[in-house]
This record gives sequence, C-alpha cells and structure tokens, in this order.
Amino acid sequence: MTAVRQDAWSPDDDLILAEVTLRHIREGSTQLAAFEEVGERIGRTAAACGFRWNSCVRKKYEEAISIAKQQRQKRNYFKKQSSAPQVSSIAMLDAEEGTAYKQEAGMVDEGISIDAVIRFLRSWKTTYQELSRQIKMFEKEMKEKDDELLKLRNENKRLASEVNNAESDYRAVNDDYKTLIQIMDRARRLTVLSNEEEAKPRFKMDANGNLERIE
Repeated sequence: MTAVRQDAWSPDDDLILAEVTLRHIREGSTQLAAFEEVGERIGRTAAACGFRWNSCVRKKYEEAISIAKQQRQKRNYFKKQSSAPQVSSIAMLDAEEGTAYKQEAGMVDEGISIDAVIRFLRSWKTTYQELSRQIKMFEKEMKEKDDELLKLRNENKRLASEVNNAESDYRAVNDDYKTLIQIMDRARRLTVLSNEEEAKPRFKMDANGNLERIE
C-alpha cells in the first residue's frame, strides 16, 4: 500500500511526475496510469499526483506535451506500418556476411519505414533536449534559492549580533543611570543637611555670664 505523504512537493518529485506522465503520453497510455506509477515511486496517492499535474506541473511542460502527442501519433503510425504485410518470403544470405534478409514480392516501400524511424528518433532527441533544459532550469533556480537562503542567514546573524550589542549597551547605560541617580540623591541629602546645620542659631557666653547669639 502506498504511504500518503503530507510534505510539500520537491523539484525532484515534480520532475519524476513530468517524466513519467510524458512517457505514458508518448506510449499511448492514460494519465491515470502515469499518476498511479508516480504515486508508487514517490509515496503519494494517484489523486494527489493528478492534482499536482493539472494545477502546477502541466503548464510548465506544454511544449513537451505537444511533442509527446506527436510522438504518440508517429508511434502508432510506425506500428501500423510494421504490422502491414511486408515480406512474402525471406531467404538467408551468405553466413560470412552475418544475418541478412532478402525481401521479395509484396514488400512495402522500405524508405517509408526508415523515414518513420528517423523522425521518431529525432522526436526522442527533441524531448531529451527539452527535459535537459528543464533540469538545468530547475538546477539554476535551486542554486539561486540556496544563495538567497545563505544571504538571509548571514543577514540574520548580523541582526542578531546588533541586537546583542544593543542589549549590552542598554544594560550598561541603565547601570550608569542608576549610579548617577544614587550620586544625585546622595548629593541632595548632603545639601539638605548642610543647610539645616547653617540654619541652627549659635550662642556664646559673655563676661557677665549672659548668652549672646552669634550671627
């Protein structure tokens, strides 16, 4: 039973989905069969694969889908040509030349089959080049994302360092402020005491034994 995954689709998952679906289109199979195969390979349900294909991946491979459909038509044409009666009799030639065959009466024009094979191989080459281009594009996007992630991490470290420095400066300023308040409070108390001492009247005794106030 295929395990149901809940994580996000990765570029590799999308690439597998595209490759398998395009192959099924080329071979004349159904997309449902492609989704079931992909589900077995990446651990997702066929419904999830179908939804991902129709909602996101398909639009990136419109050109490749068109090529795959053309290849399917050529493949069907080639099969029809191959199944048509082409040989009425086959004779073995000289063994030193290896295995060779002689086509006699009733043979269809050989150039048609060769041309079909050439066109089919050229279509395969085009599809391969398209997939290679898509892979390079994904690799480039992943590298750009990795570079962006690295920049963000460095920026986060820098901001975290600035925050730590600001907190240290704040604690230092706060300690200085508390010390200043204590000094100012102590100075205020000394000033009050000094004023109180100056405000107290002072007396001295004269020669007759009387107290006299000193201004």
